[in-house]
Amino acid sequence: GASARHLGVAGEEKFLGRGVATCAVCDGAHFRGMKVAVSGGGDSALEEVLQLSRIAREVHVFHRRDAFRASAVMQKRVFALDNVRIHWNTEVVEVSGDRRMQALKVRDVTNAAERTEPFDGLFVAIGHQPNTGFLEGHVPLRADGYVLTVEGETRTSVSGVFVAGDAVDFRYRQAVTAAASGCRAALEAERFLMLECPAVPAG
Repeated sequence: GASARHLGVAGEEKFLGRGVATCAVCDGAHFRGMKVAVSGGGDSALEEVLQLSRIAREVHVFHRRDAFRASAVMQKRVFALDNVRIHWNTEVVEVSGDRRMQALKVRDVTNAAERTEPFDGLFVAIGHQPNTGFLEGHVPLRADGYVLTVEGETRTSVSGVFVAGDAVDFRYRQAVTAAASGCRAALEAERFLMLECPAVPAG
C-alpha cells in the first residue's frame, strides 16, 4: 500500500485518530460543525479543503509558501469558499491537547513568530509514500515510487507479477478501490496460472 506522509511535529503521532487525520473522505464526518485545519498546498490538500468545507464550520489552510502548487481550477474553487481561510507562509509546529487534540501552534516562516490557536482537528495533506521500496530493481516503478502497470490492467511488465491497491493507485487511495483492484489482480493472476504456466507434473 502507501503511507500518508506526516509533518513530524510534536504531538502529531500522539493525537493521530484523536483529532489528527489524513483523509477527509474517511474522517471528515467526525468534524461536522467544527473548526479544522489543513496542512498542505497541492491538489490533494485542496481536495481535502473542498470536502471539509461542506462539513466543518471553519477550514483553515496552513501553507508554508506564498502560493499553492495546486491546479488553477482547484485554487479558484477554494478561494470562492466563504468558510475557508488561507494562512500563507505558515507552518504547523505542534499539536496539543488533553485526551483529544485541542490546539495548534503555528509559525510564520518569514519572521519565526509563533502563536497557538484552538482547533478541533488537523488534516495532514502533504502526500503519500508508496511502500514499494522492496520492489526497486525487480519491477518498474514511477519516479514517485508507485508501481507501473500495463495500462488498464493490474499486470506489470514482469511476467507473473500483478499489483493492486495503494501501491499503484496514486489518485483515489480508498479501501473500496483497493478491494476492487485486488479482485481484478486475483482474476488476472488466476488466468495467468491457468493459461501461461506449464502444468505441474502429477505426483
